[in-house]
Amino acid sequence: MEHWSIRMRAPLFLLGCIALPRAMASGQTAIGAPLNSTTAQTRAADAENVSTDLQELRAMIAELRQENQASRAEMRELREELQKTQATLEKLVPGAASKDQASPTNGPDAVPQLQTRVDKLEESQALLNDKINEQYQTKVEAASKYRVRLSGIVLMNAFRNHGTSDNLDFPDYAVSAAGVSQSSFGATLRQSEIGLEVFGPSLMGAKTSANVQMDFAGGFPTTPNGVTFGIARMKTAAVRFDWQNTSIIAGQDSLFISPLSPTSFASLATPAFAYAGNLWGWIPQLRVEHRFDLSDQQKLTLQAGILDNLTWEIPGDQFYRYPTAGEQSGQPAYALRTAWSRPAFDREISLGVAGYFGRQNWSSDRYVDGWAGIGDWEVPLAQHWTLSGEFYRGRGAGGLGAGIGRTVLYGPSSLYSVAPIRGVDSAGGWSQLKWQATPKIELNAAIGEDDVFSRDVIGFATDQNNYAPILGRNRGPLGNVVFRPRSDLILAAEFRRLRTYPFYDTSSVTNQLNLAVGVLF
Repeated sequence: MEHWSIRMRAPLFLLGCIALPRAMASGQTAIGAPLNSTTAQTRAADAENVSTDLQELRAMIAELRQENQASRAEMRELREELQKTQATLEKLVPGAASKDQASPTNGPDAVPQLQTRVDKLEESQALLNDKINEQYQTKVEAASKYRVRLSGIVLMNAFRNHGTSDNLDFPDYAVSAAGVSQSSFGATLRQSEIGLEVFGPSLMGAKTSANVQMDFAGGFPTTPNGVTFGIARMKTAAVRFDWQNTSIIAGQDSLFISPLSPTSFASLATPAFAYAGNLWGWIPQLRVEHRFDLSDQQKLTLQAGILDNLTWEIPGDQFYRYPTAGEQSGQPAYALRTAWSRPAFDREISLGVAGYFGRQNWSSDRYVDGWAGIGDWEVPLAQHWTLSGEFYRGRGAGGLGAGIGRTVLYGPSSLYSVAPIRGVDSAGGWSQLKWQATPKIELNAAIGEDDVFSRDVIGFATDQNNYAPILGRNRGPLGNVVFRPRSDLILAAEFRRLRTYPFYDTSSVTNQLNLAVGVLF
């Protein structure tokens, strides 16, 4: 009977492991389900159901714990019996116990059978413990019954700069600053990110979800040591409806017509080369995506959407929002992208082209048509090598970071409101070569450049009537190595050099050495 009991308990434990997550999932559904009825009787019935489910769940867990304790006691008894059997065999025939363990056919088979049963019982107990611990693990709890996932990165950057720039910790372009020390050292964690993703119900065959992502690069409070009190800011927040081949996305999201960026853990608050040829922005938008299967290997993706017609203007008030030039036109910006892809070297080769248009009203009937044409590529060259990049040509597209962030130029006039205006013509791009040396180590080398056409500036605009130096070119290379000893641990080192050319001043150079350590969660 003892052997029968031993053989039957392992399957019982496995059945308990299967039943436990289902029971707890049922309990969670009952607990998290919203009370839609407004009558007192319905609330009382729902509360009674919740209480009943909780009692059943607690009783089940208590029963499983008792089974767990009983299995431990039986294992101890079996081990004692095994030791006694080995000792008896050793007394009768010296060396017989070790021979029987090594080869069951050379003597009594009681010892190996008992050992096998003990091993199976231990495996069943370990599985049961894992299931219980998983259910008791701290998880993100939502007010609704739908699953929520927390993600992000805790990232620290230590850096040494030579030269001055717009940002000490993640420079985008170099500036000239007379009388300021050319060497600086610092550290920051304000590029750490926190994200939440919610998986909602199905609607007309579509899986619904939503996400929000924040960091701490929203500025600094005017307090002592305020540079370490990074203000939280929203980067993206979107709702998705995903069918098998079609998706609808509504929210503030990354710029879908410029989907790629160089790999860099030194620059997360703004993408690398943000003002050196890499168009970017977190812009409110509504877009539709459809994926066509051209063959078993080839796919064609078509994306189209409308965007908030932003022009990169500084808000006129700290608390109240007023329309910017693009929003004053009374219409959104329009964007379209198509991309072709197919597998190559266990990865995916992708080629895309995109277009953007947005009309702007700079008051007094001064209209500018902003536009941009964009091409992007990601091409595996060999088993461990990948070439990627983007190129753009545009006019009045400062709202996407083009023209080193400048949309228009004002001509000479004593009255700002009637000054002639001109959209900035510019072109730029970037390219990166990635070498995946090992599954844990990758090396990246990239270069980017953004050029403002001199014909739009010389003889038309000066720094004095534009309230800020007019930048004509911003370029530079970067190189980094990224080491992932574990999938959620990141160690990186990067060197970046930026050289910026103002139209009416000498060029400035900033070099940065950046060391990063981060943990993904």
